[in-house]
Amino acid sequence: MTAANNGASTPEDDDPFGYLYEDGRAAGATPPGQSRGYGYPGPAAQPGVPRTSYNQVRTVGERQYGQQVPQQQAHAPQGQPTAQYAAPETYPGGAPTRPVAPQAGGHGGGRSGGPNTKGLLIGAIAVVAVVVIGIAAALITSGGEDDKAGGQSGGDGGTSAGQSVKPSGEPSTSQDPQEPLPKQDAATLQLGAPAALAKDIKGAEGAGGAFVTGFNAVGASVTWKAKIAEAGQYRLYVRYAIPAQDANATLTVNGKANTNPLGLKNFIHSSDPAWEKNWQTTWAPVNLNKGENELKISCEAGNQCNVILDWLEVKEG
Repeated sequence: MTAANNGASTPEDDDPFGYLYEDGRAAGATPPGQSRGYGYPGPAAQPGVPRTSYNQVRTVGERQYGQQVPQQQAHAPQGQPTAQYAAPETYPGGAPTRPVAPQAGGHGGGRSGGPNTKGLLIGAIAVVAVVVIGIAAALITSGGEDDKAGGQSGGDGGTSAGQSVKPSGEPSTSQDPQEPLPKQDAATLQLGAPAALAKDIKGAEGAGGAFVTGFNAVGASVTWKAKIAEAGQYRLYVRYAIPAQDANATLTVNGKANTNPLGLKNFIHSSDPAWEKNWQTTWAPVNLNKGENELKISCEAGNQCNVILDWLEVKEG
């Protein structure tokens, strides 16, 4: 039994090779007569000639067994290859593409790609060298100027260049050290009656807490001979206490009384008449000579002298 002769009146379903003729029937071939057997020729077969083989030459694009080509070809995008002739890598799960070797000089480490670390290193070294040379030149120039300055000072009687200077262990006699401005406890001054010493009020800063009292009478005074290094204008500070009431006295400097009295006011605005709670300080401007100066505070007619005195001090004005 062959594909061309399956016997007379053999039904299609009983032909074991019937599946080979399915495409002939689908192509619209008419069943052959009994003289030709049951082979359905395809569209390319000659009419009336039974098909003896399915290995026939087909035009490009015709479908092969088991594929539905015509419908897919009809919808293939223009300019794209059909599924039968596409490259294998275009299929899902197709052959993997081969990795392309990096070209020389690319970003992956070629000579022309990436930072030129060697050039940067050479540039950095060059910058450091220039800075070092500049500093050395500045030091050499400074040394030359110092040598010139030393030579000039040596010509004027100073220290010549290269000569070491040793510190002197003796104090300089070119200028006398300035003497400290004087300060004196009022209790150690020359007192004029009825002024007297007392220690019964707390807060006095004199030796042993002594202060000058009995000043509230005409004629009472304290006299101080203070030594001043330089003539000029100074301030005379006086520490005193009052019974929460203003007081004043006459200030005489080197035999000349000041026009304005020495104010011994209640600057702390105390309302407590207790003496120990009213210690405070005042000052008055004075012109003093170089050397010894006589300062006198006295209670004269017209003064309000209800006050006790602690100390006197001269400060720069």
